[in-house]
Parts: sequence; C-alpha cells; structure tokens
Amino acid sequence: MGRIRRGGYIFDFWIGDHPPRHVHVLKDRRLIAKVELDEPLTVMEGRVNRRIREILKTLVKEGKL
Repeated sequence: MGRIRRGGYIFDFWIGDHPPRHVHVLKDRRLIAKVELDEPLTVMEGRVNRRIREILKTLVKEGKL
C-alpha cells in the first residue's frame, strides 16, 4: 500500500491491487473519488476537481503513482 499527501488530499494505492490501475482520493478521511490512472485519467467513482486532476497528473509524471 502506498499513501501520498499533496494539496490537502491523501492518495491511497495498492501495488498488487486488481486492474485497472487506480488510486483512491481522500480528504478528511472521506473518500472523494476513485480514479483510473491510465491515460486519460478516468473517474471511476465520485468527483474530481481541477486541483485533484493536476496533482494526479504531476504524481504520474514523477513516477510516484
């Protein structure tokens, strides 16, 4: 399991988790969204604002997700 904190959000992911590759986005211990990481970023559950989308793109580009 991995956990990254950025911009007031927590991004949880599991390396050996089921496909598709995805991340859980939390804020204040509440699930905000579940996002598929393959391009283009696809929201599987919840809602993603511009800030979350930019943070996710940066984390993928840095190789952290």
